[in-house]
Formats: sequence, C-alpha cells, structure tokens
Amino acid sequence: MRRIQFLRNSAIAGASLAVPRFTFSSSGMYSVTGERRVSQVMNSKRTMVQNVPVLRAFGGGENDLVSPFVMLDEFGPFQVKPGDVGMDIKAHPHAGVVPTTFLVQGSGRHTDSINNDIIYRAGQFMLFSSGRGAIHEEVSDDQLRENGGTVQGFQIWLNLPAKEKFRNPETFIHDSDALPVIEKEGYRIQIMMGDLQGMTSPVETHSPAFYYHIKLKADQRLDIPVREGNNAFIYVVHGDVELEGRTVVTDTQLALYSRQGDLLRYYSKKGCEFLLLGGQPLDEPLYSYGPFVMNTKEQIDLCFQKYRSGQMGEL
Repeated sequence: MRRIQFLRNSAIAGASLAVPRFTFSSSGMYSVTGERRVSQVMNSKRTMVQNVPVLRAFGGGENDLVSPFVMLDEFGPFQVKPGDVGMDIKAHPHAGVVPTTFLVQGSGRHTDSINNDIIYRAGQFMLFSSGRGAIHEEVSDDQLRENGGTVQGFQIWLNLPAKEKFRNPETFIHDSDALPVIEKEGYRIQIMMGDLQGMTSPVETHSPAFYYHIKLKADQRLDIPVREGNNAFIYVVHGDVELEGRTVVTDTQLALYSRQGDLLRYYSKKGCEFLLLGGQPLDEPLYSYGPFVMNTKEQIDLCFQKYRSGQMGEL
C-alpha cells in the first residue's frame, strides 16, 4: 500500500480514529467462504465547515483502504429558520479532487468559476470535478432562506488519478430518477456510482468506483458482491447493522474492509440506512493541503500559485 502524506492544516487530515464499539447479536449470520473481513471500525468526528456542522467519517489519513475516496462528511440535518442565511460556505478553490454532493433533505445553490449556477434539491447528485483548479461556492438557495426548512446530505470527495489531475474542471448534476434503484421487499438501494444487479449509474468516473445508498428493513439480510482487491467501506447513517464476525456498527460509524474476498453481508434487527462505497485503489502517492489533493508537494505549491494569481478564475 502507498504511504499517504497529509500536510499541516490539511482540511482532510482531521478524521477521528476512536476506540471502536463492538457488540454482538444473535442473528446467526456467521462468516462464509469469500466474505470480506472488517479491518477497522471508526467513529465520526463533529466539526464545522464554515457555518455548517458536519460529521466527518474520515479524512483519508488512516490508511488507503478508502481509496479512491479521500473524505466523507455528513452535513445536517440542521434547521434553517425563515429569514436565516442557512448554509453559507463562501467561495473557495479545489484542485485534483471531485467533491460529490448528495442531498437527502432540503436544497442548495452551487456557483463556480466555470460559469455554473445550479439550484440542487433532495435526491439529486452533483459532482464538481475540479481538475487543474476551479472555485465554487455552496450556499442555501433563496427559496430555502425565505421559507426555511431542513438540510441534510453528504459531501464525499472522490480522488482523481494522477493522469487526470490537470484536466479541465467540469460540473455535473444528475436527477434522482436518472439514478437506478433496486427495490425489494426487504431493502432499497440507490446506485449513485457503479453498477449492481444488472443496473448501472449514468455517473462517469475516471477510475472504477461505486457508491450505494442503502436502506435495510428490520430483520432483513442483504448480500453485496464486490470485486476481489477493490476497497469497500460503509458509513452508517442511522440504525444498527451487523457485519461479518457478528460485529455491529451503528449511527455515524465507519467500517473499513480488507481487500480479500468478494462478498459483503449485512443484517439489521431494527432496520438501518447506510452508504456503501469503494472501488479500485489508485495506489499512487497522495498529498493534501486544504482543498487541494495532489500527488506531490510541488503540485500543491503550484495549486497555490495558480489560485493566488487568479488562474483558477472567479465567481
């Protein structure tokens, strides 16, 4: 595995490695041949991104079992009262990374230096592929500020492979009804990235990756195949879910899997909601400073030079 280095004051170096809470259940879901082992369980850390409270599940600094992802934040749910400013994350740059945003509740407004001004709503999925560098702003839209409401969602950063770090920046938004859904009696899976059970997301990525939003009903089991050697991890939004070895993870916990095995198995006694993500590890050097995620310190320095000289544009 590649050594990952995070420079001082990196925005994604503050992930919380906490003592995991292990419990045991009587579901009888014992390990089977090919089932992935849980490598690590972590607790999220509460922090602020400007005026927005977030739960940071990881910042990528523990190991590379989360590659090709480098950060996972859950924001909200938080209430915006009528007349309040709401979410107000001022203009800031990115380079070398793709921040993705998925709203569960509410709405927001994204503007960027490549001439996009987008109002996005619950169920939509947006990707800001920053490439060689661009600026964006994330705020509540005028309607939410006027009428108030609840905002909840996820911002998850997908790393760009080295060969794509200096590509032209782009922004994409996908409507909820364009994202495939697998709905059975015991579970619902929305495919944000990747493919599953013969269904494929329209979201294009620069390296193989998957991102599933899963709701599992009470007293139900679910098996998910995964490619041997790829990374996989889950983030529990709410409820309890049992993994291999009769390990149970609960609200806001993250479980990282080893890379051996081709099957993930889940059981929930009372029902749960979780994100399952992963993909092909990039296996490349990674340097991060604030919103810049590159492969060398020299590239980080170049990003700052370009930002300060105005080469990343303006809103």
